[in-house]
Amino acid sequence: MNRNKIYWLIGMLLFIPIAYGMLATAFIRITSPRVMKKYPARKGIALTFDDGPHPLYTVRLLDLLKEHDIQATFFVVGEKVRAYPDIVRRMKEEGHQIGIHHYKHTSSWLLSPRQLHIQLQDTDAAIKDVIGEHPTLYRPPWGFMNAATLSVSRPYRIIMWSHVFKDWKVHHCQHGLLEGLRNVPDNGSIVLLHDDGTNPGADENAPAYMIEKLAIYLQEAKEKEIEFVPIATPD
Repeated sequence: MNRNKIYWLIGMLLFIPIAYGMLATAFIRITSPRVMKKYPARKGIALTFDDGPHPLYTVRLLDLLKEHDIQATFFVVGEKVRAYPDIVRRMKEEGHQIGIHHYKHTSSWLLSPRQLHIQLQDTDAAIKDVIGEHPTLYRPPWGFMNAATLSVSRPYRIIMWSHVFKDWKVHHCQHGLLEGLRNVPDNGSIVLLHDDGTNPGADENAPAYMIEKLAIYLQEAKEKEIEFVPIATPD
């Protein structure tokens, strides 16, 4: 095999996983009508929370949302649904929307189409077993998708976000989160926050600081009569 063919082969071996993951993510986000990054022409703000349920922080968060009579959207990890079904049941009882966030917190870039299908199927089943109905929303971990995502996730609306504040790190919770929340426009913005800090790259106690800043923000928003809404169920 000559040198040019070797270079071509190496290039293809590098390009294929990039196309399957990174390029597919960008393409789907830009072109797919099933991807929602904000409500079109809608008043209000959608608060969404990823990675839970967590036995401590999600309960604190639910208490805070109940205090302000706010319904949010939780994208839950299937194995944590199995571990803490009472928390997920409480989410449903208090009017929150519940969506899929994989059975394990695994990037779609590392999953084959069959493995992705299993992640969605198992999380759907876990949620159905607890609340008695199938979820209709899906947010992949880190927002990463692959070339099979649209076909495999066909029953679900894919939910991204318009605002994210790196609240999985304590530093960002302490410096900038509150000001960032204050600057979110109430015109259909979708805010991404995290109620579990046990995943790779996160600070385990970051949700405590997130909830602390969120409490301040919600009190201020109440005085300004800002509306908060869960993600609408797709038609």
